[in-house]
Amino acid sequence: MTRTVILQAEPAECGLACLAMVASHHGMVLPLRELRRRFPLSLKGASLSRLLDVAARLGLSGRALRLELGELTQLRTPCVLHWDLNHFVVLEKAGPRGASIIDPANGSRRVSAEELSRHFTGVALELSPAAGFKPERQPLSIPLRHLAGPVSGFWRALAVVFALSLVLQVFVLLAPFFMQWVVDQVLVAGDRDLLVVLGIGFGLSALLQVGTGALRGWAVLALSMQLGMQWTASVFAHLLRLPLGYFEKRHLGDVISRFGSVQAIQRTVTTGFVEVVIDGMMAVATVSMLLLYSPRLALVTLVAALLYLCIRLLAFGALREGTEQHIVAAARQEGHLLETLRGMQSVKVARCEPVRQSAWLNLMGETVNREVRLAQMGIGFQAASQLVFGIERVAVIWMGALLTLEGAFSVGMLVAYLAYKDQFAQRVAALIDRGVEFRMLRLHGERLADIVLAEPESDSGLPETGTPADAAIEAVGLGFRYAEGEPWVLRDCNFRIGAGESVAIVGASGCGKTTLAKLLLGLLPATEGGIRWGGIGIRQLGSASYRKLVAAVMQDDHLFAGSIAENIAFGDEDADPRRIEEAARQAAVHDEIAAMPMGYHSLIGDMGTTLSGGQKQRVILARALYRKPQLLVLDEATSHLDVAREREVNEAVRRLHLTRIIIAHRPETIASADRVLELRDGRICERPRSDGLAAGAAPAMESVGGIGTSIIGLPA
Repeated sequence: MTRTVILQAEPAECGLACLAMVASHHGMVLPLRELRRRFPLSLKGASLSRLLDVAARLGLSGRALRLELGELTQLRTPCVLHWDLNHFVVLEKAGPRGASIIDPANGSRRVSAEELSRHFTGVALELSPAAGFKPERQPLSIPLRHLAGPVSGFWRALAVVFALSLVLQVFVLLAPFFMQWVVDQVLVAGDRDLLVVLGIGFGLSALLQVGTGALRGWAVLALSMQLGMQWTASVFAHLLRLPLGYFEKRHLGDVISRFGSVQAIQRTVTTGFVEVVIDGMMAVATVSMLLLYSPRLALVTLVAALLYLCIRLLAFGALREGTEQHIVAAARQEGHLLETLRGMQSVKVARCEPVRQSAWLNLMGETVNREVRLAQMGIGFQAASQLVFGIERVAVIWMGALLTLEGAFSVGMLVAYLAYKDQFAQRVAALIDRGVEFRMLRLHGERLADIVLAEPESDSGLPETGTPADAAIEAVGLGFRYAEGEPWVLRDCNFRIGAGESVAIVGASGCGKTTLAKLLLGLLPATEGGIRWGGIGIRQLGSASYRKLVAAVMQDDHLFAGSIAENIAFGDEDADPRRIEEAARQAAVHDEIAAMPMGYHSLIGDMGTTLSGGQKQRVILARALYRKPQLLVLDEATSHLDVAREREVNEAVRRLHLTRIIIAHRPETIASADRVLELRDGRICERPRSDGLAAGAAPAMESVGGIGTSIIGLPA
């Protein structure tokens, strides 16, 4: 098969990655980001039926099979195997002793028959081109210019570095002449005066070379800092503009690893680009000198350089795959560490320290093993270079000595030739290595493209016109599901909440109340219908304009390291202390803050670790009220408060002149609302206040989804 290894970027897109690899074998080469755009998946992954549907839309005919382990050899490869009940892999080749697979989470590997028996579930998916299949090819790699964005002053700084590097190479080209003139002129003629002149001249040349080298070092440093700052800032700004769904579908460690590709590319571009150009020019210059001295000897050196180039090209595929696997393993290890640190309280309570440590050590071991393999390949390349050019040097000295004995070369010419030859061998080997590094940048580029080419939230919208005459919020035919083929969370929802009205939304746990809150805040795009503010769709308003009007306290909101005042005035560089205190009073947390030794300047630790659960909720509520929103969404915003404190907060919020949407289970909180809307079976219906509806009174929804019993319903 045409071997294309595609690693998944999201935890649940293994099936999509497998389809991309099989389609590539049949001539449809599509990057995973394109398939992700065409066939978006949720964090729940894809069932086998969903994969069959996607394959059919790609023009592939699929056949789902249930088979025994010994029947794997009869499958038409490449095909997709169901793995560990929650994963998909690509089968390349099967035999009696094991199989070759491509795991979209880890890359290609050989598995034994015992391991195959332990992980393979007995379900496979054969895919072949259907009658209407049309091969398609899109470049998997992304040009760096599409990833860098505008970087001011880059080419000017690069020109300075290039000019200084060029001057340095002039000195390098002159050096062998010193040896030739000393040997052929000074030693043969015994001319001491000439020796003094040559010594002074080349000594001054060495001083200039050192000075120029220092200037180039400063220029490279300045270029590296300039490019690194601008590029990193540009990528980070783009990352912040990505929709919430992007982050919910990815592990934090993987996002950080992909963001770190900026530094890897920047280091190679700032120093490597100049060195590649200079090494290329020096290789041409030195090989020209070699040809002038002796074409026969130059041919030996050129053959050696070509042989080393072939070695690097033949090993490039393995090097690229090994590098990608190392990056993925390191990201998985870092993600596990971050997750453990964030959830340390849960780890301590459950006494899971040994389990987390063991898992981290396994991930660390995998990372180290990948790193060792790369180091072994590096040692192999170095040994190959030394062997090839070592044999080449012996052959050149042998042949050069024969030419000298024959009178075709003088001793000085042989010494100068060997100097130029060493320069060429060094430059051409470095040029080949740098060329491989630049090709490897495509790997980092593909990883970085997952961030840079992701579609940001649209900020375009209508100009701000202030509060409309009727600032009501309404849902019209609102429907939402996380991906095509999944059950609807909301469907055909219609309701209207007038300006200044307080509405409670109740329903059974898991019925979609928090999802509805995110839709009302514009954090998730509606699948059907839409939400209007003052009669205008929130998409037309634009996310930036709309979010200036709204604020929220969500179940999983966080505080940030810093003072309490900084958290309440979050994002306001010109914070007003009186406004901060007013918001804290409205959230019924002022007295507790004032009692702290440093008051509003008290530090709250990472994610608010120094505050109680109730204090965190009220500081977050104060942060929302500080914005003076026109719409306030409260999703279980008082769940950590006692009844008396909750009543105090509800009373303070009720006095505010704003629209309030309250998602709650407590009867006391629901009773503070003007109206009650119930979310049931994905639809909204209004409940009369007299029925005493509380969260517990909402009828339970039927379970949706789950592991199917048929072969088509298998989850991934």
